[in-house]
Amino acid sequence: MYPDYAIQALTVYISTMIFLTLILILISWLYRKHKNSVDDTDIAGITYDLNSEMILWTDDFSDVYVNNKLRSLIGCAEKPVDGKEVLKLAFGLEDLNRDTLEKMIESSSHEARFKGQNGGLVTIAWSTSLVKKRKKNSLYLSTGFNLTNIRKMKLSLASANDFFNSSMELAEIGVVMSTDRKKFRASPEMVRMLDLKSSSITLSEFRSLVHPNDRIQFDSVVNSKDSAEVRSTDMRMRSAEGTYRWYSYRYKSIKGTAHTLPLFGGAIIDVTEEHEKDLLIERLAYIDEVTDIANRNKLMVVGQETYETAQILGYSYWVVVLDIDRFHIINDTCGYTNGNYILKNFAHILYKFVTPGGIAARMSGDNFALVLRDYGDDELPARTARDIQDEFAKLAVDELSAISLTCSAGYSKMPEDGRSFLEVVEHAEFALKSASGFQSSICGYEPSMHDSIIGNTELEKSLAVAIQNNELQLFYQPKINLETGKIMGVEALIRWIKPDGTVVKPDQFVPIAESSHLIGKISEFVLNEGCRQNMMWQKMGYPNIVMSINFASSDFYQKDLRDKVFEALVKSGLEPKWLEVELTETLALSDINYAVDQMNKLRDLGVKLAMDDFGTGYSSLSYLQILPITLLKLDRSFITDIESDNIAYEIVSAVIRIAKSKKIETIAEGIENKNQEDILRKAGCDYGQGYLYGKPMPANKLQEFLEQNMKN
Repeated sequence: MYPDYAIQALTVYISTMIFLTLILILISWLYRKHKNSVDDTDIAGITYDLNSEMILWTDDFSDVYVNNKLRSLIGCAEKPVDGKEVLKLAFGLEDLNRDTLEKMIESSSHEARFKGQNGGLVTIAWSTSLVKKRKKNSLYLSTGFNLTNIRKMKLSLASANDFFNSSMELAEIGVVMSTDRKKFRASPEMVRMLDLKSSSITLSEFRSLVHPNDRIQFDSVVNSKDSAEVRSTDMRMRSAEGTYRWYSYRYKSIKGTAHTLPLFGGAIIDVTEEHEKDLLIERLAYIDEVTDIANRNKLMVVGQETYETAQILGYSYWVVVLDIDRFHIINDTCGYTNGNYILKNFAHILYKFVTPGGIAARMSGDNFALVLRDYGDDELPARTARDIQDEFAKLAVDELSAISLTCSAGYSKMPEDGRSFLEVVEHAEFALKSASGFQSSICGYEPSMHDSIIGNTELEKSLAVAIQNNELQLFYQPKINLETGKIMGVEALIRWIKPDGTVVKPDQFVPIAESSHLIGKISEFVLNEGCRQNMMWQKMGYPNIVMSINFASSDFYQKDLRDKVFEALVKSGLEPKWLEVELTETLALSDINYAVDQMNKLRDLGVKLAMDDFGTGYSSLSYLQILPITLLKLDRSFITDIESDNIAYEIVSAVIRIAKSKKIETIAEGIENKNQEDILRKAGCDYGQGYLYGKPMPANKLQEFLEQNMKN
């Protein structure tokens, strides 16, 4: 059944084992019969070459044998030793009493430290076993395992770990890692930063430290897929002080392999100060300074995000745009401080009606917007607007009790009423303007209103062709010195005269030009033609007069405005003192610092500056100290009622007095009769403009006016 060589091998093996067993039995019998004490010579023969520290000793210390390995270690290889002292040294014991020795023998390992031959610290783990129990004593064998190098390695690792922890502490960086995303290990600095109870923290404990508003973000981080890229997120967490602070968490998730566990985690650093700086920057960029609510920039950013979310999730919102009725009159009548008070409180009223996911913002001046979540109630925007009107009317108390506080609103639906949030807002504004002229009006956007928008597009195309075909002309309206009755200047007004003789007024095509960037070409034409025509009249012998022109906002804020004006003056040969640039109050104050810089550049050229429509904007008279103007134009809305409205007269008189104190000349627009002229002259107004003197007229008609005025 088995090969012959296998049977032979088995026979030899069994014979050998029997022989060795007999030898061992014989040695044991001889040892028991003849051996009553330990013989150093015999033991040396057995243990001499063993590469481990060994001690054979009796518990009465009558016999102690130290092998050569241990002798070399303690420096007594060539000389006799005191057995008891060697035991105390090797075992690291001060006293060899029975209790101490029994504890050492019972323990599986006894670690001892002592100084070796070279003075270095030696660490040995001793394992002691009973060899033989005799009448007068017991014989024990202690075998040592040298831990010196391992101990040094541990100390080195501990030192490196201390260095790492110290570095993290100095850099104030916490580290948190996990292999299963259920339990995390935190570094000492992480424990300190968040006041953790231990370096081990569960997922739920970790999550509980995160601000409730940031927990969805935290969940997305923990559930992130494995990636070779380092990712980052900012979130608020409860700090050791008990307050929420901002932390930046740079994390990475790595798949496990056949030899490694999966790993997830990263570094956490406190970025609260950076966030506070960012919030300050964001506040400057996105928060309205007067009302402390979102400004137009913030509205457009949040609004577009809401628009896109509405499309994805199937939500809808109402966008309501509101204007405070006749705010410019309220501001001028009640003062700048009260005007700001009204704006602030109007903003606070709007904030009461903000729904989840919505926003309230001040767009500009007295123009506000409110975004409301739609829950299927088509009456919500109109009802909300009426509630706002009721709340707003209640502010008319104390100093404001003499005025009526009302507002108007236009609204549209998002995303149905536009291809973007901006378009939805524009449609809401269009609805507001559709009912303009009626106080407390509330109007919703209708698709039929879009026909007017299409009409504007067609008008824009026609205007572009008209500019190319030189269909634009300047008309001139005279300005009269109220003391002498003589003409002192003219205002250049743009007109579009079609080939069939039809005249298109500026209020019809200028807004289209401003929105389509055609306004730049129109402004350039007005500037150059105005300078050319004025110089032409001077050459023809007519009295020197001032030519007033208007700039749109987009043109006024161009960096090369001064250069363009200078070029037009040089080309025409007109002296700068005979050119006047008129700016509206709203235009001048939209960026006050830049506006002043632009105006100073024009003043340095010698050009005059006039503020048009003063009183229709949102500034106070204090701006007259800032703006380097030479002429102040009183808006026609005050002049119309100056004969019958005492408030209008007082406003005009006050403005004239303040302007004179600043050495600024004044001119009244819209004078239609002699009585108005007399009132203004007596009030100290310098110049007048209106139908009483002449309507805007082409250049040839203005020449006739000049000739007639020279005769009078």
